[in-house]
Amino acid sequence: MELDRTDLKILAQLQEHGGLSNLELAERVGLSPTPCARRVKRLEAEGVIKSRVTLLEQSRLGLTLTAHIGVTMDRHTPERFEAFEAAVIAYPEIIDCCVVTGQSADYLIKAVVKDMAHYEQFLLGKLTRIPGVTGVHSSFELRKVVSRTALPLGGGAGFTGPA
Repeated sequence: MELDRTDLKILAQLQEHGGLSNLELAERVGLSPTPCARRVKRLEAEGVIKSRVTLLEQSRLGLTLTAHIGVTMDRHTPERFEAFEAAVIAYPEIIDCCVVTGQSADYLIKAVVKDMAHYEQFLLGKLTRIPGVTGVHSSFELRKVVSRTALPLGGGAGFTGPA
């Protein structure tokens, strides 16, 4: 899909301010409301915009512990991976899970919980009970240095996206 500068402006604004009305968005990117709405609908239809969400402050909700967990599996078979992935999708504590390479782990998970007691319950009551899990290595965030949801849309060094 070809994206022009106006599309990139729209995407940049929506990444930073997802709750903008169409009128506010149109004003910020220099369009009238109807063409702006058409562009947003096209970006959604083409899958460039996956969804719009509200980001919450986890500490305000009593979720004070973030764990990064490396998970090692006993076998590397499609069936084993499918079963693991089906299980972790159901756990609300897991906010990110990726299959990785170049590590001793097969999966890297980011989990958010209330405290260490909740983490222990999650680890021992859920994660390590998934068939095939043979190893778990946990690291805990002390503080966030960078936390972004916005993707780099242009101008930066090494950017290879649309012009």
